[in-house]
Amino acid sequence: MKRPSAAGPSLLVLNCGSRTLKTALFRCDGGAPPHLVLSALVEASARNSDSQISIKDATGASLFDAPIASESSGDSGVQTLLDWLDSNGYTSSLLAAGHRIVHGGPHCVRSQRITPELVAELRNLIPLDPDHAPAALRAIDYVALRFPALPQVACFDTAFHASLPDVARLYAIPRRFFDRDIRRYGFHGLAYESVLNQLRVPEPALSRGRFILAHLGSGASIAAVRDGQSIDTSMGLTPLEGLVMSTRSGDVDPGALLYMLGEGGLSHEKLDHLLNKESGLLGVSETSADMRELLQKEAIDTRAAVAVQLFCYRVKKYIGAYAAALGGLDVLAFSGGIGENAPVIRERICAGLDFLGVDIDPSANQANSPLISRTTSRVKICVVRADEESVIAQHVFSVLKSAA
Repeated sequence: MKRPSAAGPSLLVLNCGSRTLKTALFRCDGGAPPHLVLSALVEASARNSDSQISIKDATGASLFDAPIASESSGDSGVQTLLDWLDSNGYTSSLLAAGHRIVHGGPHCVRSQRITPELVAELRNLIPLDPDHAPAALRAIDYVALRFPALPQVACFDTAFHASLPDVARLYAIPRRFFDRDIRRYGFHGLAYESVLNQLRVPEPALSRGRFILAHLGSGASIAAVRDGQSIDTSMGLTPLEGLVMSTRSGDVDPGALLYMLGEGGLSHEKLDHLLNKESGLLGVSETSADMRELLQKEAIDTRAAVAVQLFCYRVKKYIGAYAAALGGLDVLAFSGGIGENAPVIRERICAGLDFLGVDIDPSANQANSPLISRTTSRVKICVVRADEESVIAQHVFSVLKSAA
């Protein structure tokens, strides 16, 4: 397999998840906007602590595929990737590295150069995002160790929701806690930005519409967007609020949590683990956190069927609420692993929403077409592959240009 050319200035993007590392290399020749050269995925095994790295060119053709042993360091994925890039000549012309940062707190409302002061601020936010922040900070540290002079840029999921009005931002608790930055932030912002950018390409006028964006994957959230601005979203102070997720509970009565801490005898640590790692689809079904497996089992497993039903019901309920908040609906877009690849889930979510003007085309939906609404539907229903890495690359490019 012929490798893509390593010549020319490039940007490295690192998107650290709790069990995955998605990376991409973008070229920006002659100051042109970034375009993809290659992408890589480091994914932890579901059966053991080993990982697998897969590197592909811009067409999807495989360039490298290899296991990463579990005895390697916690930075093994980043290290293996950078070793491969270095040995194949891709690191000599790096201009910068960009990182997806899930939680930016109250002050980080736009992408920015990473400094020691910013790293210290992000470390203080780890309790609000223990699943993603440690991995992202380790990647920042490792890149800085490997390339001390290379600029690094932080791109924040929460920044997209900086436009939330107070009515959507506030919890109804004493104001002194809001003054201590305990409020709703929202997440998946880079994915939402990617979806909106792609929807505007064929129809620029859509930037002025009323959107509901449903990003449905192992982590899942939904956002109400008016004229390109987020006005509400299902996740809050942390990524735990809102929809049913693979292992996260989503919305739970705070009184139930107090009861579990008191009469239930759970410690803070055990409750945290229960809500983030043992709940959601896994908790309800008691067998799997994987929507594909649950759909295969639902005909013979009542609990699997109920887990799927609850997932769809919660999404549908939020769509109704956000249509009310928006004063109507022009576009409903699905993204994320489930949103992009599970026609039956999209169909069940849309069923009964005809009063909003939602009318899904069964054949287009089954084919995972980009537009899955009937021609008579008042609401455009779209399926969009979220591309966070391209958005990060564009933000990094903009930060470098503004500093030039």
